[in-house]
Amino acid sequence: MRSSAVDVDDVTVSTYRVPTDTPNESDGTYVWNATTLVLVEIAAGGTTGLGFTYADESTARLIHDTLASIVRGMDAMAINGIWAALVSAVRNIGRTGVASMAISGVDVALWDLKAKLLDQPLITVLGAARSGVPVYGSGGFTSYSVDQLTRQLAGWVEEGIPRVKMKIGRDAAADVERVKAARRAIGEDAELFVDANGAYARKQAIAQAQRFAEQRVTWFEEPVYHRDLEGLALCRDRLPAGMEVSVGEYGYAPDEFTSIIEAGAADVLQADATRCEGVTGLLVVDGLCEATNIPLSTHCAPSIHAHPACAAKRVRHVEYFYDHARIEHLFFDGVLTPRDGALHPDLTRPGLGLELKRADARKYATS
Repeated sequence: MRSSAVDVDDVTVSTYRVPTDTPNESDGTYVWNATTLVLVEIAAGGTTGLGFTYADESTARLIHDTLASIVRGMDAMAINGIWAALVSAVRNIGRTGVASMAISGVDVALWDLKAKLLDQPLITVLGAARSGVPVYGSGGFTSYSVDQLTRQLAGWVEEGIPRVKMKIGRDAAADVERVKAARRAIGEDAELFVDANGAYARKQAIAQAQRFAEQRVTWFEEPVYHRDLEGLALCRDRLPAGMEVSVGEYGYAPDEFTSIIEAGAADVLQADATRCEGVTGLLVVDGLCEATNIPLSTHCAPSIHAHPACAAKRVRHVEYFYDHARIEHLFFDGVLTPRDGALHPDLTRPGLGLELKRADARKYATS
C-alpha cells in the first residue's frame, strides 16, 4: 500500500461514439442517435487510473491540449491540489460546460488511480457511509411506443428495482396516457418518476402534475427549464403533496448548486460527477446538501457514481440510466448490476473496479 507522493507520468484521452439501441431516441426537448464517451487514462507509479465523461469530442481536445500538461508531474495522491489547479486553468475559457466536463473526466481518473495505488476499492478510500446504494431504472424515452415503454419499465420492476423513471414533454395529452400505461405495467407498489427535461411552461407543468398525481407519480424532474429557478420554486410550492421536484443535472460549478438551493427550487438536488467536476465536485455538492438538509440523487453514469454515492452523506439513490448502463457493460469489465434494487461496490476490485475492454471499445473509437 502506497502513502507517499507519486508523480503522474502521463495523461491520455480517447473518444468513442456509440449508436443508440433504437434510432433517434428522444426526451421532452432533445433527440439523439449516438452517445459520445470521452475516456481519460492517467498513469503513475506503474498503475493506470481511468475516468470518463459523456460529452462532446471538444472535451477531449481541452483535456489533451490544456489539462494534461497541468496534471503531468503533479502528485497523484494530492487530488484536491490538482483539482484546484485545473479549475484555475480554465478561468479564461469559461469554467462551466465543456471545461467542467473535462475536469470531471480527469478527476474521476485520478480517484480511480489513487485507490488503485492504495490497492483499495474507491468506496474504502473515500470512507463508506453505506455498503450499497439504491437505484432507479431510467429510460422510457418519448420516442418509444407505449409497448416499448411499458416493457422496459416493467422489466426493471421484475428485476427487483422498485422505482422507475420515464421521459415526458413531447405531447402533454399523450404524456397523461403514457403515464397511465406505465402505472398499469409496473403495478401498484413500484414508485413512478417522470422527467420533462424542461419541456413544459410553468402553469402547464402544474396542471400536468395534478393529472400525474392520479397515477401516484412521486418525482417530477425538470418540470420547467432548469435555469428558471423561480419557475421551479413555483412548481415546488404548487405540486401535489407527495410529489417532489428534482433538478441539478446541468449543474457544473458549486455556485450553480448553491443558487438552486437558495432559490428553493428543488426538493431533491441532482448532481452528475461526469459534469460537476468529478468525484471531488460531487462531494462538494454533497456537503452543500448536508449543510442545508436536502437529499441528493446522482444523474446517469452508474459505474462512476456507485462508489462515491456510497460514501456521500446525503445520497438517496443513483440513476440507472439505460443508455449509459448499456455502454458501460459494452466497454468495461467489472460493471455492477443492480441486486435487490441497489448497486453494491465490489470490495475485491481496487478503484472503481473497472477494466477497459479495449478490443470491444476499439470499433467505436473516433480518436
